[in-house]
Amino acid sequence: MKVDDFDFDLPHEYIAQRPTYPRDHARLLIGNDLSDKIIADLPACLNKNDILVFNDTQVIPARLLGKHNESKVEVTLHLQLSKNTWRVFAKPAKKLCIDHTIKFADEFCASVINKGNGGEATLRFNKSGSDLMKALETFGKIPLPPYIKREGLSDEQDKKDYQTLFAKKKGAVAAPTAGLHFTQNTMTALENKGIKYITLTLHVGAGTFLPVKVDNTDDHVMHPEWGEITPRTAQIINTTKASGGRIVAVGTTSMRLLETATDAGGILHPYSNETNIFITPGYHFRMVDVLLTNFHLPRSTLFMLVCAFAGSSRIKKIYKTAMERDYRFYSYGDATLLQKSGLT
Repeated sequence: MKVDDFDFDLPHEYIAQRPTYPRDHARLLIGNDLSDKIIADLPACLNKNDILVFNDTQVIPARLLGKHNESKVEVTLHLQLSKNTWRVFAKPAKKLCIDHTIKFADEFCASVINKGNGGEATLRFNKSGSDLMKALETFGKIPLPPYIKREGLSDEQDKKDYQTLFAKKKGAVAAPTAGLHFTQNTMTALENKGIKYITLTLHVGAGTFLPVKVDNTDDHVMHPEWGEITPRTAQIINTTKASGGRIVAVGTTSMRLLETATDAGGILHPYSNETNIFITPGYHFRMVDVLLTNFHLPRSTLFMLVCAFAGSSRIKKIYKTAMERDYRFYSYGDATLLQKSGLT
């Protein structure tokens, strides 16, 4: 398919620069009937036997500013390879060579051990494990998407705003943004209606920010991200599905891992590995019935995913309606609730 088929005009003013407060007052556009709700209304939009699947990854301060000699270098971590080794995106990468050292602070540095394409490099840090995480907490910044344009890098408010209620397992460099809308009040209301929830883990990588640079979707390669579904989680989801409950993916990250780990017979298996699944129209969904997701950018892999899930013509109508009604887009924006469709 042509990437141009997933293009639309999105003026910059539609891209939210800060989230809605309180979180569960973010707007919610219901895909089926185009009705306007807010996230706090979600319990009334779901059925008693449904189960919500959240991503419990925690965003780390993965953006570092350093120097090689006197040249400034910006590094964004995106995939952990070992306790002290990460794949990163570096700017400007062309000035870095293997064995170069990047200094981030007096006793915090990394060596370049490999170089890839598109600004990618592999760094080995002089700290590992919990010591490396402490250094990131001290010297790193939350890596906000490039479409959030403010003076400087992320601020202290972003450290709170860019984490979900469920964030427990450190490793993401981008938030699973659909989960940002949930508050304890919303979860209590869901529980009171008998709607269950469960978590999985997908450490969202910086590749989620990268534009699609090819003309045809067949030529695009997704960056791998590490995910885990425990045996208990798989069992609960399979039992819910078998009893007629709907599987509601909260965000595209939850959806992508669920679909990765589900076999052709519709059975979800425990999983602990990388995934680079790329979902485009024509894909047969094996597990997810309902998707709660934010509004995505033109030509993005996530916009392609929602077109695959709800049908391209339906999604284009939903997005047109959202812009007409001044919904806010992207990571800090509003959300839509989508039903699976056989149409593409």
